[in-house]
Amino acid sequence: MNTGVKITAFAAALAATFGTAYGVGQGIGPVGEPAKAGHGEHTAAQPEKEKEEGAHTGHGEGATEGNAPATELPGGLQVSEGGYTLAMETPVPAAGKSVLKFSIKDASGRKVRAFTTEHGKELHFIVASRDLGTFRHLHPVKGADGTWTTPVDLPAAGGYKAFADFKPAAPGAKGITLGVDLSVPGAYTPKPLPAVAPTSTVDGYQVRLGGTLNPGRAGELRLTVTKGGEPVTDLEPYLGAYGHLVALRDGDLAYLHVHPNEGGPGPDVSFTATAPSPGTYRLFLDFQHEGTVRTAAFTVTTGGAAPAKASVPAAGEATHGAGAHVHG
Repeated sequence: MNTGVKITAFAAALAATFGTAYGVGQGIGPVGEPAKAGHGEHTAAQPEKEKEEGAHTGHGEGATEGNAPATELPGGLQVSEGGYTLAMETPVPAAGKSVLKFSIKDASGRKVRAFTTEHGKELHFIVASRDLGTFRHLHPVKGADGTWTTPVDLPAAGGYKAFADFKPAAPGAKGITLGVDLSVPGAYTPKPLPAVAPTSTVDGYQVRLGGTLNPGRAGELRLTVTKGGEPVTDLEPYLGAYGHLVALRDGDLAYLHVHPNEGGPGPDVSFTATAPSPGTYRLFLDFQHEGTVRTAAFTVTTGGAAPAKASVPAAGEATHGAGAHVHG
């Protein structure tokens, strides 16, 4: 397993593209206690190695950290990327329990049937409401023709976004996260984003978040799981890891998916991550204990402004951008 996951910085020019969509500069502040030194250094030197190993660094390659235009977007903001398209066959699901069908199509419009298995699955599917109050981490079943099917429970009408996180089996293919909007018909009243808090309680488990999420700088996020005041030291592997963390940026729902640093089965699960921009994010931690997967959610703000670059690259010069998805 890769011992660190880096999501590199995105250009400040994204602010001009999305404007108030993701609330740049609002509520900037630390998340819990300061991160331990050293973790960011561990991952900062690895981008070239990750590329050689087929790591997903496609989201945001070519973007800059200054005011130059970004050439790529964070993960999940595009329905098509790299010649692949997320095609929904049920774009208007009903509120409550329903079934979603979709496919991944190649540049010729054919349904892709061959994928690389990563963390036990060929494809990971996320559905989240636009107000970030609902989060579903699903694992659909692929049919012989390349059509994926999954049940889903969407509790209310309103806007949602679906994300397909996968790596085609084609030679040289990289991991991709595609996103598409879904609309559940009916009366809709958006709920405010939950307040920033260091703890989250789910099914009698309390998860405490520590560390700092920084724009443009790697930092450690540590999540500690307890139950009844006692540390949980026997977390169970879920898809090959003791925890999975998905971060969605408030407003445009830019998608960041990371996996934990190496460690034991609890009570701590740590991640090394870099926010693509200043702003507010919703974090969703999936962890498994006693045979059941639970999700703890947090609202966080970044710990400061993105660092300025010493120089602006010349036109056409590639730099590393945000949204890197690295598998351990």
